[in-house]
Amino acid sequence: MAARLDALHVYPVKGMRGRALERAVVLGHGLAGDRRWMVVGPDGGFLTQRQVPAMAQLDAKPVAGGGLVLRHDGESCAVQRPGDDAGRLRVVIWRDSVPAVAGDDASAAWLSARLGRACRLAYLDDERARPVDPAFGERGDHVGFADAYPLLAVSHASLEALNAALCVPVPMDRFRPSVTISGLPAWSEDRWRRVRIGAMTFRAPKPCTRCVVVTRDQRTGLSPDPGEPLRTLGRLNRHAGGIVFGANLIPEAPGRLAVGDPVEVLDAVT
Repeated sequence: MAARLDALHVYPVKGMRGRALERAVVLGHGLAGDRRWMVVGPDGGFLTQRQVPAMAQLDAKPVAGGGLVLRHDGESCAVQRPGDDAGRLRVVIWRDSVPAVAGDDASAAWLSARLGRACRLAYLDDERARPVDPAFGERGDHVGFADAYPLLAVSHASLEALNAALCVPVPMDRFRPSVTISGLPAWSEDRWRRVRIGAMTFRAPKPCTRCVVVTRDQRTGLSPDPGEPLRTLGRLNRHAGGIVFGANLIPEAPGRLAVGDPVEVLDAVT
C-alpha cells in the first residue's frame, strides 16, 4: 500500500481538543490556526493537560477574524482576537519567554471558573517570535505555542504495534498529531530526516518524546490507567532522549496539505 496522509488535526488552543480538517494551509510555524492561543497562569506560565487534565473537556472553535468560541458542558464563551489596545504580557513555555497579547477579562473569568484556577488566554500575535531550538533547527525556523516544533507526524502502523502490546488499545488522539500517515512500517518515522507530503517537503529534526498527556482520555481528561500507554510504549520504543512516538516536522517552505496526499520518505537514517 502506498503511503498517504490520512488525517489532519489543528489545535486552536494549546491543550484543548483538536479539530479534524480535510485540508490545511501550512505556514512556517505550523498549520494555519494551530496553537496561536495558550492558557497561562497569573505568572505567565503555560498550562496544559499535564497540570490541568480538565482542559481536554474544552473545545475551541475558530471563527472569522481570528477569534474563538470556547465550549464546555453545554456552555460557551466568545473570544475575539485581541486588538491593538490589548495588554501585552510575556508568557513562558518550557524554557522560552515569548511576547504575547492578553485575552480579554471575560474569557479569563469563564476559563478560570471551569478549570478551577486563575488563568487567562494569551495570543501569539507575532508568529515568528519563538524560534525552534537551534540544536535541532536552522536559522529562521520558528514555532507557535506547540511544545517544540511546527508539526507532529504519527504513523498508523506504529499505533497498531503499540495497541497489539496493550491490554486495552488506545486511539490516535492520545498523541495529538498534526498529520497522520498510513502505509509505512511501524516505528520507521523515528529515522526520518526529510519527507515529502503532497507537494511539500519537511525536515524531521528528531523523534517526539512523550509525556503523561498520552495517558489522558481526550474527551474526559481522565487517565483510565495512569501508567498506560506510556509504560508499554517505553518498553517498545525508548530512545536515548526518552520514550518516543511520532516525528517532529519543520516545513521547508509554506504550502498546503490535504487528506489523501501521497507521502514519500526522501532521507532517513540507515
